[in-house]
Amino acid sequence: MSARATTAEAAAPRTGAPEAAAPSAAPASVAVPNAEATGRRVEEVLDRLAQRDDREASAAAEELVRVLMDFYGAGLARIMHLMGSATGDDGPRPALLRDELVTSLLVLHDLHPEDTATRIGRALDSVRRQHPAEIVEFDADTGTLRLRAADSGGCGCPSTSQQAQQAVEAAVSCFAPEVTSMGWEAAGERAEPALLQISRRPPTAATAS
Repeated sequence: MSARATTAEAAAPRTGAPEAAAPSAAPASVAVPNAEATGRRVEEVLDRLAQRDDREASAAAEELVRVLMDFYGAGLARIMHLMGSATGDDGPRPALLRDELVTSLLVLHDLHPEDTATRIGRALDSVRRQHPAEIVEFDADTGTLRLRAADSGGCGCPSTSQQAQQAVEAAVSCFAPEVTSMGWEAAGERAEPALLQISRRPPTAATAS
């Protein structure tokens, strides 16, 4: 199915489905997105590209639309799944905030209710069982995050450490994309207890004589 057909299908009104009322809280000056109008606008842009007789640009635009629709479709499906399967007094909210895909959508549109530090913690928690790491320092002004690999009891091989760092960095990038750079510190060696210098007992008066 082409991106055009997918867009048209998404914009077409459902037979027998009630029309959603416009949010009453939205200011009159703010245009509320409409699926039909948005689909029509996408079609117009694709048509303009096709009229330029640039097949490569037209194909790239259709692929872009398809990729975005797949991304948002997967996100909506994930939200519906978590809302239907979540249990507990807090409802689906904790499960939604722990999910990487849902988090990426919320952050993308500046809708996530948690701050950067909290989301970095969630990212580390999501991989902590396999790749434990801890925060050394986060500079919100520069977006620089310094991490320290925790002792996971592994073999300590360079390849294993690199894979662990990549997994942690991928999680952080998903939960907190405002982190622009990440650096690693070597796991600190545990301080050894001080050794007591034990010498022979000084000779007693009895042994000295």
